[in-house]
Amino acid sequence: MSNLIVRVCMGTGGIAAGGVVVLEAFSSELAAAQISATVEKKCTVHKVGCRGLCAKDVLVDVIIDGVKTTYEHINPAMVQRIVTEHLVGGTAVAEWAVKDDYTAFHSKQVKVVLADCGVVDPESIDSYIEAGGYQAIKKVLSSLTPEETALEIKKSGLRGRGGAGFPTGVKWETCRTVLSDTKYIICNADEGDPGAFMDRAALEGNPHAVLEGMIIGAYAIGAHIGYVYVRAEYPLAVERLTIAIRQATDRGYLGENILETGFTFNVRIKLGAGAFVCGEETALIASIEGERGMPRPKPPFPVFKGLWGKPTVINNVETLANIPHIIQNGAAWFSSYGTEKSRGTKVFSLTGKVRNTGLIEVPMGITLREIIHEIGGGIEHGRQCKAVQAGGPSGGCIPASMFDLSVDYESLSKAGAIIGSGGMIVLDEDDCMVSMAKYFLQFTQTESCGKCVPCRVGTKRMLEIMERIVCGDGCEGDLDHLMKLGNDIRQTSLCGLGMTAPNPVLSTIRYFRDEYEAHIRDKKCPSHVCKDLVTFSILTEPCNGCGACLRACPANAVTGERKKLHSIDQTRCVRCGACFDACKFKAVAKI
Repeated sequence: MSNLIVRVCMGTGGIAAGGVVVLEAFSSELAAAQISATVEKKCTVHKVGCRGLCAKDVLVDVIIDGVKTTYEHINPAMVQRIVTEHLVGGTAVAEWAVKDDYTAFHSKQVKVVLADCGVVDPESIDSYIEAGGYQAIKKVLSSLTPEETALEIKKSGLRGRGGAGFPTGVKWETCRTVLSDTKYIICNADEGDPGAFMDRAALEGNPHAVLEGMIIGAYAIGAHIGYVYVRAEYPLAVERLTIAIRQATDRGYLGENILETGFTFNVRIKLGAGAFVCGEETALIASIEGERGMPRPKPPFPVFKGLWGKPTVINNVETLANIPHIIQNGAAWFSSYGTEKSRGTKVFSLTGKVRNTGLIEVPMGITLREIIHEIGGGIEHGRQCKAVQAGGPSGGCIPASMFDLSVDYESLSKAGAIIGSGGMIVLDEDDCMVSMAKYFLQFTQTESCGKCVPCRVGTKRMLEIMERIVCGDGCEGDLDHLMKLGNDIRQTSLCGLGMTAPNPVLSTIRYFRDEYEAHIRDKKCPSHVCKDLVTFSILTEPCNGCGACLRACPANAVTGERKKLHSIDQTRCVRCGACFDACKFKAVAKI
């Protein structure tokens, strides 16, 4: 009997591209073909999580007796032919299969956290168990003490994947030794970076792996209650996590007397309201307690005095999803990936001007060049790469000249950026580094909780200077002032938000000072992005008087007769760029 499997991507990207109707179409066509009812062929159709290369959605796997074919850009109209020719006839539809760029996208990836995303059905505990799930917790509860469990994680070299990079095993070991009648473990799923979707994809694609990591962590530190603090803006992740908790409880992996070992552990979900500062552990704790999400001074650290004053371990989604793999395969296996001080793999969301945007997982120590030009496929439209913003709004911009830099905690920190939770935004020659830095500073300034003066006032003053610069009102001394303010804020802020908020500005001044000077001294934006520093003009040669620019202008600044040279009244021009976008003959120039 042939074993047929159809997997349809139903992460957020897959659903947005039409995954629901594609899944329904496969079920309908297979029923019409009566494949599932035949003796010769039995087919299973199920949803899976994010496959990584979201630009190719809807992605569909067809597996016949272990031989897999992956199809890209599938819609319901294509399903009948795949069923008829491939599932029934045994011949793949070659023109719809993924191309070389899909293979290149995965060639240098090493998937640990994402290993089963795209394989298991995220709403089926049986699918997770079939893939080896919950074997790690069985191993821990049957053959390892809490001390041995924490030690194994410590030996692996796993560092927190939420941004700070603190050694996970050390955190567990410390909390385990603190005497207390109650302890807590919290999964931080409050992913607030613009353009970041690593934790969301892990929760949507394989929530049981995160739960299993939490259970192991709770056993290691002696906790009996855990919280998953997750953004309310992630409804699919919350839904699948809720299903996973219910299934795990029904099967005895959560609740009282887990696997009849006497160990008890329960998990609760706490929805966050979207405050970026609640990614900071003490602000997150305050939010769970029902208080306003604001950080508190440390020490004492949460491992000593955390949730409701009790010892608490906080790990992010990616950190916890690594735990079952380390327990099953051993600390030495995990530490064989990466560098001496940055072990294992890291998940990144690769976005921006790169061809292959999506979710990737790579070994620590890989270079930025390999990520951007090999996995990412290079820059779109043949343009030149200028930089990469690493670490989200708290990170820094690294110029293309430094793309041979190793991606690890220490190297990125020395370069003025951070790994952070894993955001990576690729910028090309059309991006203004001053405007980009202002955007991220504006985000962190808005998200400041306001508790400490350096962050509340300091970032506001920095933003005011940046706004003057992009408007053409910058003056000599602004850069020195920005650097002085930025360094003071980094050294005196209460929490990580303030300590890292100046990074985008400081790193761009460090590597792209010439762009700042052009804005300040020449009153020009070299990338023609900052609209107050751009002048639109109609060139004599290409203009044929078609009138497209005239019709597009909202300010009636364009004048001219049909088939004659048009002109722009600079006193009325609002620099919106509508004329530039409307002209098909490239007669409108940015100066």
